[in-house]
Amino acid sequence: MKNRFILSTLITILSFTVSFSQKDGMSSSAEKKYDNLSYIATTKELIKLVENGNKTPEVYKKLANAYYFNTQMEEASKWYGELFKLDAVVEYEYYYRYAMSLKAIGDYEGANVNMKKFATLKPEDSRAILFSKSPNYLETIEELSSDFELENLDFNSRFSDFGTSFYKDGIIFASSRGEGKLYKWNEQPFLDLYYIADDAGSAEPFSSTLNTKFHESSTSFTQDGNTIYFTRNNYFKGKVRKSGEKVNGLKIFKAELVDGAWSNIVSMPFNNDDYNVAHPALSLDESKLYFASDMPGTNGKSDIYYVDILEDGSYGDPVNMGNTINTEGRENFPYISNNGTLYFSSDGHQGLGGLDIFMTNLEDANQAVTNLGKPINSSRDDFEFIIDEFSNAGYLTSNRYNGKGDDDIYRFTRTFCTQLVSGTTVNKNTNAIIPYASVVVINEKGVEVQNLTSDQNGAFSYEGPCTKQKYNIIASKDTYIQSDQTFVVNPKKKEDVVLKLNLTPETNTAAPIGVDIVQIPELNINPIYFDFDKSYIRPDAEVELWKVIEYMRKYPSVRIDVQSHTDSRASDDYNWALSNRRNVSTKQYIIEKGGISASRLEGRGYGETMLVNRCSNGVKCSEDEHDWNRRSMFIIINR
Repeated sequence: MKNRFILSTLITILSFTVSFSQKDGMSSSAEKKYDNLSYIATTKELIKLVENGNKTPEVYKKLANAYYFNTQMEEASKWYGELFKLDAVVEYEYYYRYAMSLKAIGDYEGANVNMKKFATLKPEDSRAILFSKSPNYLETIEELSSDFELENLDFNSRFSDFGTSFYKDGIIFASSRGEGKLYKWNEQPFLDLYYIADDAGSAEPFSSTLNTKFHESSTSFTQDGNTIYFTRNNYFKGKVRKSGEKVNGLKIFKAELVDGAWSNIVSMPFNNDDYNVAHPALSLDESKLYFASDMPGTNGKSDIYYVDILEDGSYGDPVNMGNTINTEGRENFPYISNNGTLYFSSDGHQGLGGLDIFMTNLEDANQAVTNLGKPINSSRDDFEFIIDEFSNAGYLTSNRYNGKGDDDIYRFTRTFCTQLVSGTTVNKNTNAIIPYASVVVINEKGVEVQNLTSDQNGAFSYEGPCTKQKYNIIASKDTYIQSDQTFVVNPKKKEDVVLKLNLTPETNTAAPIGVDIVQIPELNINPIYFDFDKSYIRPDAEVELWKVIEYMRKYPSVRIDVQSHTDSRASDDYNWALSNRRNVSTKQYIIEKGGISASRLEGRGYGETMLVNRCSNGVKCSEDEHDWNRRSMFIIINR
């Protein structure tokens, strides 16, 4: 068992408990050990019960949970599997836990089966929504994977070592390698803070003042090194406090370095005996303190919060980071890097298994969350990520396979892999150079990633990430028909991408009012098509929509009539509503992605009234034939 898992899973235990009675087949001894979180002792007794024929759902639940909360995922997956073989009615969370334990052993197919069941039972759960939105998440994570070099450090012990912070010329970390009484959860010593000045050196206890007979971990320091925030069990000034449920939880404390010694230890004002507050992280300007908690108002098992640090040294009220970052799973271990990026761990966002490490740009209004991919993440728990963005080096903790002990600390170096994309804009008829043409690059998600202008020699270039992805590139200039191409970045080939963008001179710059754009040669735009009974924009449609966007940017007086249609299946009323949803999504894409004013777009849905082929009601047609009717068309209103 990983001691740090106590700190992140304790919150899960408190928020998801199952009550059992002796009639469920549990001995009073096993029940007491389970309720007291003595999971190693619990598993021993429960295994004996199973061997003696006591194979009730309740026994299997507690046995699987005991292994799960000790991160013994091979055993957890085994006993969750036995539970589901009984075909008993179980809480929906068990499907999620079973999926997570299967991920941890690399059985992604089995995990996805159980995630689908979980999503069916709890469709409103944020984890179910994220899974349903991205069923191909493994491919996405593979594409996000970057070049990192990881090294398991020599100072790791056979116990739990985790939770690094930069301090002076070394690092602070937590470890259960010390002496003292054992913690009943995992039968390892309690955590203390250690300091190591050099990765190759020896670790020493950090402070006899800060280290106690209870857990200390997860530190954050002010830049001058004179103030520390750290996590400790609810133990202060020699007194142990517990919640109303008799649990000794977690709190954040602050101390100051005075004359070379840590003193003036204070408990944060937002701590509470009845909920957990842990894993502090200071913002870059030290005006905010981020942390994890299961306080009232939390979305899931634990959420990331922050408080403002006011000029007088007091603290504002806790603010939840919101449901873009927080899920109904566990979000914890926040870290703010020296370029202001928030890194955190989560088992609620789509990942490879257990806790994965994610990042988000705090200055981004949408706060898009990105998985760091492999090798930073694995099928096990990966967390406590810290990085110096300038040296591109840092540390993370993981209990991945082939480690030295329980949780191990890994040093990493990020080596940026870039791909050079270059090209020339030329006249298609004469091959003459066309200088100062606009060049826009869109990724396969429809996001504009580069906006360039070719130079006086018609040349352009940029360096982008070398992760595998398909791009669309559009070149345009006044009096020329815009040109577009697709290209693929393939990091395995390590070849630069060289493009030649041919622009054709316009022969007719005027467009008659009411003429369908697809009939105007200068645009070469096809209708966009939709999946059956869907209104979302497909990737192939995004390519065409960006042609519309570039055209409207080029001709700012143009207004477009968007006409959307369905096939003949379903009722007339239903198809009318569906075509209007398609119309809205088409226009919304042009407005949001291209920055085109809504006043320049008109249109509505026409249902199944304008079929382009024979596939009317009652006519048997292939899926491809029906596909031609599920479309949006674009009509020029004026220039």
